[in-house]
Amino acid sequence: MARTEVSGRLKWRVATLTDKRAETSTASTLTFEVDGWPGHKPGQHVDVRLTAEDGYSAQRSYSMATPADGNTVVLTIQTVDDGEASPYLTEILEVGEQIELRGPIGGWFVWDAANPAPVLLLAGGSGIVPLMAMVRARVRSERRTPFRLIYSVRSAEELMYASELRTLPGGIDVSYRFTRRAPGNYRGRVGRLIPQDLVADGWPADFAPACFVCGPTGFVEAAADMLVADGHLPPRIKTERFGPTNTA
Repeated sequence: MARTEVSGRLKWRVATLTDKRAETSTASTLTFEVDGWPGHKPGQHVDVRLTAEDGYSAQRSYSMATPADGNTVVLTIQTVDDGEASPYLTEILEVGEQIELRGPIGGWFVWDAANPAPVLLLAGGSGIVPLMAMVRARVRSERRTPFRLIYSVRSAEELMYASELRTLPGGIDVSYRFTRRAPGNYRGRVGRLIPQDLVADGWPADFAPACFVCGPTGFVEAAADMLVADGHLPPRIKTERFGPTNTA
C-alpha cells in the first residue's frame, strides 16, 4: 500500500505467531504477540521483515485488522502467488515461530473515535483490512458514531470477515458490490462501483462524513473521484491504496 515514511524512532520488534486461521481460500488472519508493543490506531500498518538463513531479507507492509489490544497485533494477509513474503506468512509460518515487525506506521489514514462525524468506508477487495479495524474499534467504543461500509469484491468466496459483518450491531450498515460473480441471494447489480451506489448506500455530502477509501489503485482513484463529484470535500476523503495484484 502507499505508505508514509517510517520514523527513525521506530524499531524492529520480535513478533511471535500465536494463532493463524483461514479468512478465505487465499487469505489468512495471523495473530502475533509483540513484547513492548506501544499500541496503535485503527487504520495504521506495520512493516514485516523476513530474513533467511543466508542473510537475504524481504520486507513488506501490512495493515492491522484490529484496534489496539495490549501486545497483540493482528494482520490479515492476501496470498500473492509469486510474492516473497505473503506465501511464507500464510502457508509456512507456524504458531510459535517468530518474525520481525516495525510500527505502528501512519497517522493520517486513521479513525479517531472522538470525531462525531458519520463515517463512510469504501473497500475494494483486501482493502477491507484497515477499514475492518475501524469497524471493530467502533464496535468496542462506547460511542454510537453511524458507520456505513460499501464493500466491493469479486465474488462471495473472496469476502473477508463475512460472518462478523453479518452480525454487526446497530448503527453500522454494510452493503456489498460483487464485481464478477454474485451469490444467489444477491439482488443488486453485478459490476464495479458506480456513483449511484454511493447515493444508495453512502452518506450525502451535506452530512459531512469522514470518508475512508482503501483498495487497488484503480478502485481508490475511481471511488475518490465519485465522492468529489458527489460534493464531498477532498480534505474529508482519506485514501490508502496498494498495487495491481488485486483487481476488485
